[in-house]
Amino acid sequence: MVQPSLLRQTTTGLRKATTTSPAHPQTPPYPPSQPSTAILAAALSQVPTHGFTSTSLTLGARAAGYLDVSTQLLPRGVFELVLFHLATRRLALKDEVDLGEGEGEGEGEGEGEGKKMGVGAKVRRLALARLRANAPVIHRYQEALALMSLAGNIPASLKELAALSDEIWFLASDTSVDTSWYTKRGSLASIYAACEVYQSQDQSTDFKDTERFLDARLEDLRVVGGSISDVGQWMGYTAGSVVNVLRSKGVRI
Repeated sequence: MVQPSLLRQTTTGLRKATTTSPAHPQTPPYPPSQPSTAILAAALSQVPTHGFTSTSLTLGARAAGYLDVSTQLLPRGVFELVLFHLATRRLALKDEVDLGEGEGEGEGEGEGEGKKMGVGAKVRRLALARLRANAPVIHRYQEALALMSLAGNIPASLKELAALSDEIWFLASDTSVDTSWYTKRGSLASIYAACEVYQSQDQSTDFKDTERFLDARLEDLRVVGGSISDVGQWMGYTAGSVVNVLRSKGVRI
């Protein structure tokens, strides 16, 4: 069962999140030259069959040409495999998502034939693309969510969630410099976390139900967010509302 705290504690470390923004210089979290990176990349390909488990790590080490004992290079064990998936999918957004002119997909304001996408439409497209990137492992994703919700793993999980939210707003060309910088990122982090929980139990074709769930939460952010100026008040509202909606839909949380 996923802890609601993962949906609530999302403002911590937002300024420290690692993103591709020029304002946030970064060292690649998983340098290609490192043996651990090769092991994790190979292990991730095993997840669809063996899940987020030590078996996937062991098979990944073998596939990468290392001994089984090489998995000891990963002090956080299987949780490191979860973080690898999260970080690599986040960093892929800038190259894999087209944020040029709209294509008439009905993704919100600024979307449509010959029109440039607005910030809101870009945020939606990026968030949806990130969710769809879970497709190869979604049938094992509750294992990942369970690992992320363990007490010792929550700080790293929240840091990565904050980094994703910051990355999406940056790629969407958000230029906020006031307190809305925090509310936008914190709110999107809560919304995205809720969407992943929902997606892990979504049986609809192409995650259409998850897409509708995302749209509803983003609409809440657009309509209600403008009337709440206090960061803590808005974060409390967002976290509480998404948890209640998830529970109303029968999602265990």
